[in-house]
Amino acid sequence: MWRQLSISFRLLLVLTVVTGLIYPVSVTGLAQLLFKEKADGSLIARNGQVVGSALIGQRFRRPEYFQPRPSAAGAEGYDASLSGGSNLGPTSRRLAERVGAAVETFRRENPGYRGPIASDLLTASASGLDPDLSPASALVQVARVASARGASQDKVEALVSRFVEGRDLGFIGEPRVNVLLLNLALDRGFPLDGQGAK
Repeated sequence: MWRQLSISFRLLLVLTVVTGLIYPVSVTGLAQLLFKEKADGSLIARNGQVVGSALIGQRFRRPEYFQPRPSAAGAEGYDASLSGGSNLGPTSRRLAERVGAAVETFRRENPGYRGPIASDLLTASASGLDPDLSPASALVQVARVASARGASQDKVEALVSRFVEGRDLGFIGEPRVNVLLLNLALDRGFPLDGQGAK
């Protein structure tokens, strides 16, 4: 019996060193060497200060910024420590109320737009922290953003077009616009007093 316990203990020790130390250190080292920006969280800095990550959505409240997808992560949304969807099904009254409130908010904030509203402006993603919008969802906000910034709609629309990312490898996913990157470009191209506040 002591022999089996001794073998088990040594095996546990070896596996702990291999899977708990050697493997994580080597994978982290390779990631830092080959994909440094991604391994560090795809952080985005402005004036030397980190303002967010290209991979995590965040709330923009002011009308001069493009609004992201709604978030179900946390009570107020956009809480990265509580990432996750709402788990509300298509027959859920709470989901219907949440989408109805999102429609009212969108119509109030974008009074000039009368067309259909894309679902990614009304519903949260599975993570609740989607950093991207469909190009159509960004374009329907152009009039509000341009008006709030005193800019030409054509110029703001052209800026949106420059930030459209295509499908990965040409066939995976959908075209998208990263909201944080787009809003930072707005601050550079069409600055405001007190620029950068959300």
